[in-house]
Amino acid sequence: MTTDLGMMPFGRYAHIVGWGKALPDRVVTNHELEQVVDTSDEWIRSRTGIQQRRIAVDPGETTATLAARAAREALEVADIPVSKVDMIIVSTSSPEHTFPATACIVQDLLGAVNAGAFDLSAACSGFVYGLGVAKGLIASGQAENVLVIGAETLSRITDWSDRNTCVLFGDGAGAVLVQSSPVPGGILSTEMGCDGSGGDLLILPAGGSKMPATLETVASGQHFIKMNGRAVFRFATRIMAEATRKVLDKAGLTVDDVDLVIPHQANERIIAVSMRNLKLPEEKVFRNLQYYGNTSTASIPIALCEAIEQDRIKQNDTIVMVGFGAGLTWAGTAIKWGVPTEKEVSFWRASQRSASYGLSRARSQLLRLSHHLGSNLVTEEGDSLPQVLAKRLEEWRKLLESEEPLEEAEEARPETDELHQQNASTEEKTPE
Repeated sequence: MTTDLGMMPFGRYAHIVGWGKALPDRVVTNHELEQVVDTSDEWIRSRTGIQQRRIAVDPGETTATLAARAAREALEVADIPVSKVDMIIVSTSSPEHTFPATACIVQDLLGAVNAGAFDLSAACSGFVYGLGVAKGLIASGQAENVLVIGAETLSRITDWSDRNTCVLFGDGAGAVLVQSSPVPGGILSTEMGCDGSGGDLLILPAGGSKMPATLETVASGQHFIKMNGRAVFRFATRIMAEATRKVLDKAGLTVDDVDLVIPHQANERIIAVSMRNLKLPEEKVFRNLQYYGNTSTASIPIALCEAIEQDRIKQNDTIVMVGFGAGLTWAGTAIKWGVPTEKEVSFWRASQRSASYGLSRARSQLLRLSHHLGSNLVTEEGDSLPQVLAKRLEEWRKLLESEEPLEEAEEARPETDELHQQNASTEEKTPE
């Protein structure tokens, strides 16, 4: 599936205006893995480029909690209240449950009462798939603000006795807020593809309807990741370069126009061969897999955040994100970066947002209580007492989001977001 979405109907362009990442604290080095399986630091580095990875060891740290942390950071950078989020897309291969969707849990954790939410399953390509979906929602006028999140706790579906896979994967999450704007740029084009004939090359065999969980599936390790490494390597090195060329062609660009490529951080050799096929110089390729391993769908948004932190991305740069994964799937996107990467968040805004999340958590607990109480303690209007209290908390949260500090209310606050300035200017010039 290819889409050329550079020119949007009704002047609706999709820009990334916020970004954030979340990583577990626990670092597991190659030397530690030497104590677990028959491997060595030299063997892992020479074949993958990985030196260490982050692992979620706290049972309370899950795919949803990591996703929510990354999303909160993205909303803070964008300076957008969570009530303005229209849709939450969570790409993951390690969801909390088969259902409900992990995105629904994230929606509750954030208190995004006006947002729809769903999971997207395209393995390591999923985050870029999500950007394509977000672009479509914005182009069609169905959404103004879309959270796209890639989140994984792959360590919980990894066989730690299999040295061919356990050395590869790590946990983490990355998120972006995609926002509608009349200013040209943002996500210019996407390329999304699949070859289902390679589905068995990278697979989690059991746990679905084809192979439900039994004593036998558990005993034989069928609930862990299985991979044909050589076949996946051959596929990845070909498709990464191919998808990059296609997405640039759709945007009317060439490889020479690219300022930075952010590839899926799966394996150093895959990245090197793919980028060599594109004849891209090393300084135009971002890498951080040595610190995090393969975090699947989270790898590209985590890398995006670190590229911004390292000042590798500037306003008006042309960025390509490209990935591959189980399915077999692949996806790429070309982006004209439209916002400044240096953003400051005031102490008032940070405190305001923290209080808002606190009220959201209290609201969620009251609604949970209401679901379990059923018809008990019902008011004349038909609402349970917890529902009444939850509604009041939501009213307080909305009031909190609308308030500004006294000094900001007394004087005209300068607009700090250049994209928002351009939006206002464009809207003034648009004839009715």
